[in-house]
Amino acid sequence: MLDRLTSLEVFAKVAAIGSLSGAARAMGLSQTMVTKHVASLEARLGIRLFHRTTRRLSITEAGRSYLESSERILADMEAADAAVARERVEPRGLLRVNGPVVFGTRQIAPLIAEFSDRHPEVTIELGFNDRLVDLAEEGWDLAIRIGKLRDSSMVARRLAPNRLVVCAAPSYLAKHGTPRNVADLAAHNCLGYTLSQQASAAEWLFGADGEIRVRVSGNLRANNGDALRAATLAGLGLARQPTFIVADDLRAGTLIALPLDQPEIQTSAVHAVYLPDRRPPAKVRAFIDYLAARFSPVPPWDHGLP
Repeated sequence: MLDRLTSLEVFAKVAAIGSLSGAARAMGLSQTMVTKHVASLEARLGIRLFHRTTRRLSITEAGRSYLESSERILADMEAADAAVARERVEPRGLLRVNGPVVFGTRQIAPLIAEFSDRHPEVTIELGFNDRLVDLAEEGWDLAIRIGKLRDSSMVARRLAPNRLVVCAAPSYLAKHGTPRNVADLAAHNCLGYTLSQQASAAEWLFGADGEIRVRVSGNLRANNGDALRAATLAGLGLARQPTFIVADDLRAGTLIALPLDQPEIQTSAVHAVYLPDRRPPAKVRAFIDYLAARFSPVPPWDHGLP
């Protein structure tokens, strides 16, 4: 079966040149193939598009009417192709970005104004939640993910490290003492994060690769880092929090980072992920490049921290 769009292009070219052989030369096709395309259109439509004699070819009245519609269709297709091509090289159009609630509101949303100044033809839709979204099913252009990546089918770019600290308010430490070793944590009220990909709320991992597992317990668990931060600031207990949440508190001294005898896990990071595509749209590349530049070499939330 012949391609209908190609048949329209052949028909329009024959009508413009007034010759089957001339259209064939202009399009780099054989005259036989041009004839087949025109015949296929006529058979499908049930009308004659051209009057043919041995000396000349002229368009019929029905062909003239069909030509007007064909030219509109071809112009629309050309415009659509051009728009898609521009989106490949120029950041433009709707960019849908998904990410975790706390990181998104604290670290992504404040950067949108500057990005928009640089790329005014991009409209951004932010969707923040703490579940693992399906980019293809839900129509997201890219997602920000923190921790170890689960889906190897995604293209990922590392944007920044995700540093974790065990911290507490000065009021809690004054009342309950300061733990020096990870073994001391068992004697403290440890507030648990329930959405951790690496461990449960009752187990904290230490060591470069998370090889040291420490059992902890406490009277509060939450699926939101800001909720744990608020409780920690109020002196309820110890929390193990990413610095992108508690950096301002550590700098202000309202929370104290505890230097324990084992290093924090080093495998966690902030990534941008998107669906496999040899040439992702320019809007996706531009946004990821912008975040990478803003988060490098030291992410802004870690400035001034030891």
